[in-house]
Amino acid sequence: MNLTIILISGVILSIAFHFAGVWADAKKTVWLVIVLVWAGVISIATSEVKPKAYEDIKKMHGKYKDTDKLIDKSMPKVSVYEMILIKNSFLKNEPKE
Repeated sequence: MNLTIILISGVILSIAFHFAGVWADAKKTVWLVIVLVWAGVISIATSEVKPKAYEDIKKMHGKYKDTDKLIDKSMPKVSVYEMILIKNSFLKNEPKE
C-alpha cells in the first residue's frame, strides 16, 4: 500500500469523524481523539525498529539493487516505515514459487 493512499484515507476518515462529531454535538472531543490518533500513528511509523529487524536487513542486503539503495539510504537508524518500504521492495523482486 502506498503512503499517499494511506494519508488520503486517513484524511477522509478524519473528516468523516468530524462530521459525526458535529452531528453528535461533540466536536471538541472528536477533534481531540483525531489529533491523538494521528500523533500515535506518526509516532509509531517514525520509531526505530527492533534489533531483530537489522538482522533481516543484513539478510536482504546485496541481493537486489533497488532494495540496497533503500537500505543504504535508511541506515544507520531504520524507522518502521522505512522497514516496510525495504521489505516491500525485497518481496517485489523475490521470485515467486
